[in-house]
Amino acid sequence: MVSILFVADIVGSRGVQTALLALKRLREKGIHFDYCFANGENLKGGRGLDRNLARRLFENGVDALTTGNHVWDRQSDSELLDDPRVLRPANYPDGVRGKGFAVYNKSGLPPVTLINVQGRTFLFPIDCPFRTLDRVLDEPEVQDCPIRIVDVHAEATAEKQALGWYLAGRVTAVIGTHTHMQTADERLLDGGTGYITDVGMTGSHLGVIGAERSVSIERFLHQLPLPMQLAKGAEIFHAVLLSVNETNGQCESIQRISEPVDLP
Repeated sequence: MVSILFVADIVGSRGVQTALLALKRLREKGIHFDYCFANGENLKGGRGLDRNLARRLFENGVDALTTGNHVWDRQSDSELLDDPRVLRPANYPDGVRGKGFAVYNKSGLPPVTLINVQGRTFLFPIDCPFRTLDRVLDEPEVQDCPIRIVDVHAEATAEKQALGWYLAGRVTAVIGTHTHMQTADERLLDGGTGYITDVGMTGSHLGVIGAERSVSIERFLHQLPLPMQLAKGAEIFHAVLLSVNETNGQCESIQRISEPVDLP
């Protein structure tokens, strides 16, 4: 059995602190995971990648980062997309920097394929995530790897659910990201595919999806493009823990995690 932890969208430097402390506590509790992946598109002040924060995550047991629509917001850190441990959605057009999937190997463990796609409903009209996933799953290196984890970074719950059923029996797990709101619908779909519509957010729950609430309210009240400020306090670590059959790649259990973390 292989255990895989997927950490919800990590928001800002305090989100990174939250994730690192929570990972340490999980290990101290005896909760084992062979691989650890996380969505990192909100590392830099809530929008985009941050090389220093990504390095801290990698140094503390995170094996790879997925992203989403905010991956392009910080061009100063875009060289991270050349790092094989950082993915961008696979359904961006050909010629875009970075890769949308990779196979990760660790000594003594079976390999794991991690795939990143982005939804189109209420987001950019990029290439079709359904057809893109068909192409990725046809890649020889992916076909040779029965354990396949898909991060669906999407706004619409219906689009995520449709992708879940579309991939049922073809991948190990379909994990939704982007909304920062953890859903309580984790389950096993046909053919041993673990599924959750949205894994949530790792960051402060005193704000609005990680942002300072007064600024968010002002944006809605007056429709002004006010700069985003991150909330502080009441940090929560969100994740899912997968137990996977290493022979056939089927998910045997999916456990939702929501742990409060006190930061100074």
